[in-house]
Amino acid sequence: MKNILIVDDSALMRRALCDIINSDERFHVQDRAFNGIEALELLSVKKYDAVVLDINMPRMGGLELLKELQSLRIPAKVLLVSSDADRSAKIVFDALELGALDFVQKPGNALDCRLEDFKRNLLSALEVVAEVRPKEALKPQETQQPKEALKPKEIPQPKEVLKPKEIPQPKAADKPQERLQPRIHRPDKYPSSQGNKMVAIASSTGGPKALQAVIPYLPGNLNAPVVIVQHMPVGFTASLAERLDHMSEISVKEAAEGDVLKSGVVYIAKGGKHLNVVTKSGKSVIHYTDEPYREGVKPCANYMYESLCDSEYDQIVCVVMTGMGADGTKGIKQLNEKKKLYIVAQEASTCAVYGMPRSIVESGLTDKIAPLGQLAQEIIMNVGVK
Repeated sequence: MKNILIVDDSALMRRALCDIINSDERFHVQDRAFNGIEALELLSVKKYDAVVLDINMPRMGGLELLKELQSLRIPAKVLLVSSDADRSAKIVFDALELGALDFVQKPGNALDCRLEDFKRNLLSALEVVAEVRPKEALKPQETQQPKEALKPKEIPQPKEVLKPKEIPQPKAADKPQERLQPRIHRPDKYPSSQGNKMVAIASSTGGPKALQAVIPYLPGNLNAPVVIVQHMPVGFTASLAERLDHMSEISVKEAAEGDVLKSGVVYIAKGGKHLNVVTKSGKSVIHYTDEPYREGVKPCANYMYESLCDSEYDQIVCVVMTGMGADGTKGIKQLNEKKKLYIVAQEASTCAVYGMPRSIVESGLTDKIAPLGQLAQEIIMNVGVK
């Protein structure tokens, strides 16, 4: 049974969250805190399998608590559960930057916590966060060094496993109104490329932060479009795209219905819809569908990969990044029967959750297992620049 700490200033909300969590035999609410100060005192002397954290609290709010945990190097696996997140996506991304692993939108009042959708989302996210292997809390701007890739006897041997190098740090978007100075790219160092290629990325828990170690290191003249399915609810993918766009030389946008895919542009799937790539008048176009949740998520990467089976692309670079579950594997298996693929999985020790990458690696289809800091290089070397 996993021990949980709830941090929320509302007594009614603490009770509602406690009832939901304790109703699941996998979890037990061990302690409750009124604000960040009480939570910090508890976290200084006790260990919890997960912390359910609100944002707006008196004396010390959720963001301030996350900063203190980093400063004091106190490890904690945090699930952000806040109604404030609904009003400002920036709060969510700030919390993820500060070490929160995932987030769930909390209803505005305790009575609405009884809704089945919220219960399901809360318990599902809590399961993921509680199962994450604990890591030492990091100070801002620090990144853990990747370890060696899994040994061949543990997983099917990929065609090549990259040796980890130092993971570069993208520059923080302190001033969102200004485009940050992009990393200097020297296209003459990268191969030019012929043929019609694209990049398709799948990511989930830990993905918004991990993508900041990939997308800002892609050159603006990348010779392929990039499509990303990042598991996020409605209303947050536009902010993620804007955040990445300010950090990157390559253009980043939330994919809109009817968008024609262009080289040198990154398209992020909208939350709450399934993204497909279809061919219209000889062009590859974004098309959204509204099928039920699949793999427990919406958007689902399997739909994206399967839609590419009938595309006009000669080669597709598939990148599977951090996330719980197995989303992406079935779609890539189907796509592999129709298209020439180059498949890259994020290396285990650089994942927040090693679920989706593990699944594709265990399928035996993977061409490379690469640490987070080398994923951009893998993309560039396989699609080239214009």
